[in-house]
Amino acid sequence: MTVGTSIRNHAIKAILNTLTDKYVEEKIHSERVSTFCKKIGIELGISKEEVDLLELAGMYHDIGKISIPDAILNKPGKLTNEEFEIIKTHTQVGYQILKAADEYSGLAEYALSHHERWDGRGYPRGLKGTEIPLFSRIICVADSFEAMTADRPYRKGMCVEDAIIELKRCSGSQFDPDITVKFIDKVLSQKL
Repeated sequence: MTVGTSIRNHAIKAILNTLTDKYVEEKIHSERVSTFCKKIGIELGISKEEVDLLELAGMYHDIGKISIPDAILNKPGKLTNEEFEIIKTHTQVGYQILKAADEYSGLAEYALSHHERWDGRGYPRGLKGTEIPLFSRIICVADSFEAMTADRPYRKGMCVEDAIIELKRCSGSQFDPDITVKFIDKVLSQKL
C-alpha cells in the first residue's frame, strides 16, 4: 500500500513536469500564480503551514490541462464555444488527478473550484461567495491577474495598471472583494 501511494505521488509530480516542460507558458504561469498565492496568504495572516499548502495549490491548480489537446492550448485565436467547454474540463480532470494521490488529495478541491465566481456564475458547480473554498478564491484572483498580464499566443498581456482596473471592476462579481483589495493594496504595491 505504501509503495502504491508513493508511486501515485511521483506520478502527480511527473504529470505536472510533463505539462510544464511541454508548455513553457504553463510553467511560468503556475510559478507566478503560486508566488502570488503565497503573498496573498501572508497578507491574509494565515499560518505558515497553510501558506505552504496554498503555495502548492497555486502550483498545481492547472494540472488538469494535461488532458487538453495541444491544438486548443496553443490556439493563436479566439476559442470556439466547443473548445471553451473542453478547456473548462481541466478543473474536473485536475481534481481527479490530485485526488488519486494521498500527498496531493488535499489540493484537489482547490483545483476543482478555482474557476468558481463570487457571484455564483463560475464553473464547474456554480458555487457562490464563501461556498467557494478560501484557497480557490485566492487562486482565482492570482490566476486571473497572471493571465491578464502575461503574453499569450492569441494576445499581448495587459499592463499592470490595466489589470488592476479589471480586478477592481470584477471585484464582487468574479472575485472575492476582500482578497482583491488585499492583493491590489498589499501584494501588488510591493511590486510597483
